[in-house]
Amino acid sequence: MRIIRGKYGRRRFDVPTNITARPTTDFARENIFNVIENMVDFDDEPTALDLFAGTGAVSFEFLSRGCSSVTSVEKAATQYNFIKKVADLLKDDNIHVVKGDALRFASTCHQKFDIIFADPPYNLPDFDKVPEIVLGSEMLKPTTIFILEHSKNYNFSALPGFTRHLAYGSVNFSIFDMAKRECSTD
Repeated sequence: MRIIRGKYGRRRFDVPTNITARPTTDFARENIFNVIENMVDFDDEPTALDLFAGTGAVSFEFLSRGCSSVTSVEKAATQYNFIKKVADLLKDDNIHVVKGDALRFASTCHQKFDIIFADPPYNLPDFDKVPEIVLGSEMLKPTTIFILEHSKNYNFSALPGFTRHLAYGSVNFSIFDMAKRECSTD
């Protein structure tokens, strides 16, 4: 795993061979972060949530680029332990790793975040319910940006706050901007 940019940019960590996650490709991650950087001012030290964190690559990218706090939620023990190990190696207290079910966390969390990123397994039962759970949660600020990674089989453009769909190879992202949620009509 490689952290692309920021204070930890170019650092590499060996991912365990028995990991069960499908990590976001470096190409897709670099491109989506270019988009996020045009939507969020990282100088303001935003807070971020990474649901279904997998290897934690997205979490560490948020941390490296200047988020004041990153919460990383992962239930698989191998991935959770890997994220904890990398966090310990970086000696950064601004990452909080939660071992648990991401959807349960989203349904019960009362903390609000500036950025929420979710990369559920593509074969997750009721995958199409993930954005509804996040968009209906108490984790949203009026200006929260929510990014959902998904396969090409989904179209979330009818949901409130949807602003754009991006595809990088086989990796697709739907972006929701809560500041545009009320005026979203298409």
